[in-house]
Amino acid sequence: MDTKWKSRAILAAWIFLFAFGCSAIVTVATDAGDYARKNYFHTADFQSQLDKLIDYLTVFELQDLPIREAKRQIEVTPLEIEEYRFREGDLSQRLAALKEEYDPRITEALGAGDEEIAELYTAELERRIEDLTELFRSDEYARMLIVAEKEREIDAYYREKEHLRGEYMKLRSAFAYRLKDVESGIVYTNVQSEDGAGAELHDEDMRYVQRYASLSTAGRPYRFYIQGGHLVPKPPGPFEGEIGVLKSAPPTSDVMISYNGFQAEQTAFLLYSISGLAALGGSIMLRRKCGARARVNIERLEPFYRRIPLDIRFLSFGVAAIVLLVLLFSADDAFLYRGAEAMIGQSVVVLIFTAIFLALVIVQGKLLREELRSLSALREAWSHALVCRGYRRVKAALLIKSIAFQTMLLLAIAFGFGFGVVPVIMEPEGVLIYFPLFVVIGVPALWLVVKRIGYFNQIAVHVARLAEGQLEPDLPVKGSSVLAALAGHVNVLKQKVKSSRTEQAKSERLKTELITNVSHDLRTPLTSIITYTELLKHPELPAEERNAYIEIIDRKSQRLKALIDDLFEASKMASGHIQLEKEKVDLVQLLQQALAEHSEAMQQSDAQFRVSLPDEPALALVDGPKLWRVFDNLIGNCLKYAMEHTRVYITMKISPHQTDIVFKNVSKYELSDNVDELFERFKRGDASRHTEGSGLGLAIAKSIVDLHDGSLELEVDGDLFKVTVALPAA
Repeated sequence: MDTKWKSRAILAAWIFLFAFGCSAIVTVATDAGDYARKNYFHTADFQSQLDKLIDYLTVFELQDLPIREAKRQIEVTPLEIEEYRFREGDLSQRLAALKEEYDPRITEALGAGDEEIAELYTAELERRIEDLTELFRSDEYARMLIVAEKEREIDAYYREKEHLRGEYMKLRSAFAYRLKDVESGIVYTNVQSEDGAGAELHDEDMRYVQRYASLSTAGRPYRFYIQGGHLVPKPPGPFEGEIGVLKSAPPTSDVMISYNGFQAEQTAFLLYSISGLAALGGSIMLRRKCGARARVNIERLEPFYRRIPLDIRFLSFGVAAIVLLVLLFSADDAFLYRGAEAMIGQSVVVLIFTAIFLALVIVQGKLLREELRSLSALREAWSHALVCRGYRRVKAALLIKSIAFQTMLLLAIAFGFGFGVVPVIMEPEGVLIYFPLFVVIGVPALWLVVKRIGYFNQIAVHVARLAEGQLEPDLPVKGSSVLAALAGHVNVLKQKVKSSRTEQAKSERLKTELITNVSHDLRTPLTSIITYTELLKHPELPAEERNAYIEIIDRKSQRLKALIDDLFEASKMASGHIQLEKEKVDLVQLLQQALAEHSEAMQQSDAQFRVSLPDEPALALVDGPKLWRVFDNLIGNCLKYAMEHTRVYITMKISPHQTDIVFKNVSKYELSDNVDELFERFKRGDASRHTEGSGLGLAIAKSIVDLHDGSLELEVDGDLFKVTVALPAA
């Protein structure tokens, strides 16, 4: 147990040190440009403060002009007078605009019976008309108005300037400056010598000095001067001199606060970076001890992790990575900007969370990498993702679009009427609209839902009873809806279940008969062989009887062999494990050969054979030996089962697409109306099974003809037995 906890502690320490090291690398990469400088006076922040000071100097000293002098310099040109007059249109347009502005006011006041207000509006309109007329008539009057406008502009500028004076004085207290206008030779400084002239800045009194060989005020804010009463940009005028930060600057000034803060942050940056890089080195050393343990732990997590859907895993990995990046970029904030207490408190807490999310990213990254190596495993995992499962469910929901549309429509109606209750409660008058809509739409929709649910329940109960084996009457098929179609399909399945049960019962019966017939047909010759073999064991048996017994055993053995061969042949036919060697054969000649094989038996038979064959050849692409077997079996059946003193007809008819061979005789045994049973194995026309034969002839013959893409059909009409073999022409 102690070893286990020790391993976990080492693993946690490695993760924490590695997170600390990663945070230090990010800190160095992002902040080294700021804190790697010599001091605060070489940073962009100080340069911004220095530029702000120069901006204020430009406004308050370098380009300062008293307000009275600015107003005294106001000038008005004839072009300005024309522009001022026609700024809003000519005289007629401006008079029309005034009437449009005041006429509604006067009319409204008179309509309200307030004649005093109407008279005031009328007097004001007349005054403004008089002023406007005077503006277009007198240049001196226009000049007076323009001067007043320029004075207001100057006043606004100087008010804005005075608002900035307090901030300027506070910033100026930390600086010493001496700037000389190159063109005029005027010196601007806040450092005075004993004789009253501007003194040079001494390095021993300064923390930092910035010297300028040519300082331009171009492009700076508040870079204005007064010309003709207008605020216009002053042409760039270079200055030379120096600006420095006083050692005696007030500690409360912005410059000194930033200076002291930068020094503290720079020290913290170096301490954080060095300790973080040392932690990274320590984590590399610890990795040798905890690497194997980490791999074992990850392997243990893999079965549980793979149960999570793939898209959730990717989402979790992405969220963990984003949070980790945020923590890495913010882990040093408290350490750098909030002092020693925050370094001990908040920074450690942030680093702990950074380590946790780093561990999550590493573990998930390794597990995802293993899965991404196998494309088939990735596809399998993606098929079980929530996105894919959701897509399949939506697709299944939309498989029958009518059901999906009806369901969404009914849900929309239900939610609509549900939400509609709220405005009806707030505004009772809304019931006049809500209630008729509910009667016209809501009630029929509710009735439709109840009706469909009842019909569905009826189908579900019917299917459940059908699964229990209860074949109840058919379901009613109402209309052409999907539920009606489902009811129709259930009825069809029920009929197929009935047919399947009938076929199953028939199959069981035929299986029993097959076993019985096979046993009988095989046992009969085998019994004879055993019996006569026992008789041959008597030593005093006469030679004539011995030879007779041997002949019987031989005949029964051949009979048994024929039965087994037929059974084997029928099995091969049924399983399809047989190959045909087709060639072009004359069916007329092939049938004649089969008849020739049975010519002696046909002559000895009591039945009379009538054979009618065409004179021209009947060519077909067949396996000759196997088709000869078909003819042989059918002719043998005629010989065995034809009634005595009747005629047997064998005919052949040729057509362009096929050749038909017909065997027709009168059976000596009573035949069943179900001709399909005659194709079954070991089925004979002689139910008592006293005749020779295996009962496999017709089954084998039909299988062979089917393999040739032909057909063998039986017809029974009373005792008349007819077999028709149809084969496609070559």
